[in-house]
Amino acid sequence: MLKKIFSKVFPKSLWVYHANVGACNGCDIEVIDVLTPYYDAERFGIKLVGSPRHADVLLVCGPITNQVLPYFKRLYDAVPDPKLVFAIGSCACGGGIWYDTYNVIGGVDKIVPVNYYIPGCPPRPEAILYGVAVALGLAPKKVAPIEESDMPGNLLRALS
Repeated sequence: MLKKIFSKVFPKSLWVYHANVGACNGCDIEVIDVLTPYYDAERFGIKLVGSPRHADVLLVCGPITNQVLPYFKRLYDAVPDPKLVFAIGSCACGGGIWYDTYNVIGGVDKIVPVNYYIPGCPPRPEAILYGVAVALGLAPKKVAPIEESDMPGNLLRALS
């Protein structure tokens, strides 16, 4: 079903704009790895674009800082609707190790709505590709429902 929705909303290949809003470049290196022929993100129809005005997806690395906030808002507004936002790495997901410092506002979701989170410091290229594939409906989620018989006794009593 998700694949049908994406094919109607994004009939062409997904065009991605990568934005570093204050990261240490660890996540950027992994994102660039995803775009190399070794991982071949183009097999999923993912192409990197040089302008946010041409993008369908915004990949954001790093925590939002006071200094970058006005520029990031303009960047987000420049991406045409409908758009998807991926928070890549621990810093973009929740502020990372700088979450409580004076200049960091926090994760990307404090400023704009985030559709998908790919945590890790930095996340492996395989994790980034898997997150995008799950978002596109090309791969199943790797989660299973928790059965009561699988829970330890103390946890089961605490939940009841």
